[in-house]
Amino acid sequence: MLSYWFYPNPGSANYGSPKVLILFGVLGVFFLASFALAAWRNRHQNSVTRRLAKSWAAALRWFSIIGIVLIICRVEEIQFFAMRILWAVWGLSIIVFILLQAWFWKRMHYSIIPRSTTEDPREKYLPRKK
Repeated sequence: MLSYWFYPNPGSANYGSPKVLILFGVLGVFFLASFALAAWRNRHQNSVTRRLAKSWAAALRWFSIIGIVLIICRVEEIQFFAMRILWAVWGLSIIVFILLQAWFWKRMHYSIIPRSTTEDPREKYLPRKK
């Protein structure tokens, strides 16, 4: 079982493989989406949302670059960088990043509900602290 995940050169893959092409396409979309996300963040008005989204574009860019490097290492059969466990760590780190960002979003992104005060005409006749 462990040899499956930690084998230094897990097998042959080529650039014409549909899996490789789909992964390249998805990671290319991630890379381009990171620039769109940065532009969206700069145009956004809410300061809390801007602060929360500060790391999203850079993280998406880094995840796409690391994924492309892992694909190239697998196709070129570069030992130890082509291991399956690196893909598992990459996927787990994406999940952890998304969960942390969702937790921060829930914790920090709130709206203040305005209180409505009613004017009581008796208020001026009630005793106050001196």
